[in-house]
Amino acid sequence: MNSNFANIKVVISDLDGTLLNSEHQISDYTKAVFQQLHGKNYLIIVATGRHHLDALPIVESLGCPVYLVTSNGARIHSPTKELLFSFDIESDSIKSILDLDIDSEFTTVLFKENVWQTNKENKKLNSFQTVMNYPPEIVDFKSVEDLSAIKLFFTHNEHHKLVELKDKILEDHSEEFHHAFSLPFCLEFMDKSVDKSVAISRILEMENYTFEESISFGDGFNDEKMLLATQKGLIMSNAVESLKNKLPHLEVITSNDNDGVAKYLSEKIVKTVV
Repeated sequence: MNSNFANIKVVISDLDGTLLNSEHQISDYTKAVFQQLHGKNYLIIVATGRHHLDALPIVESLGCPVYLVTSNGARIHSPTKELLFSFDIESDSIKSILDLDIDSEFTTVLFKENVWQTNKENKKLNSFQTVMNYPPEIVDFKSVEDLSAIKLFFTHNEHHKLVELKDKILEDHSEEFHHAFSLPFCLEFMDKSVDKSVAISRILEMENYTFEESISFGDGFNDEKMLLATQKGLIMSNAVESLKNKLPHLEVITSNDNDGVAKYLSEKIVKTVV
């Protein structure tokens, strides 16, 4: 086996723009490769910004046991769907952001446990759910009493507008929140303690593995710490250029629409295991 990969025991992947193609599906080829990995006793972790109700049917389609990190680290589910960790942002913290009088041109979303609350319908967001088991609820946030949520995010077709909004919010909230652009049109806010890499470290500790024994794949800024923590971090060619420029030492592989993750794993890991 190639010495660079000899100690790899854990495979970690993002979903959107990484394991999923542009149709938000996992290809049959990718499923086959991950089933081979499971057959060779690799630990598989999927880490996504998606809500767990949204992500669970997607990872089920892989056809092998998977640890699931969702909402950028605010939830961890075991391969048997047992909730292992959860963290919510307090209502007052979210209220202090929504009180900034955010323009209605932004779609505002609160990830709740069983529903996502939003100020308006957004067909682009709805299209991400291939199975609508995590329904949207349109609300007037001024009349919602309990604003506590797993995650807060905003979407807008113009990236520069989201950058302006991020700067406005972080003026007074940088101590309690950190942000990430999971996609150029999705600006997400999490509690400072929540990150994919932190959640992954919990799983690795439980399973007696380390980041040094892990390989990871991602395409967004919410993947940055995860990509840097693992022994080998790989960026999708479809990732935003600003992420590639920020992490120039990381290898860029073929796109999500070309089964980039599965092809890399097949070539470097599956075929080289003896």
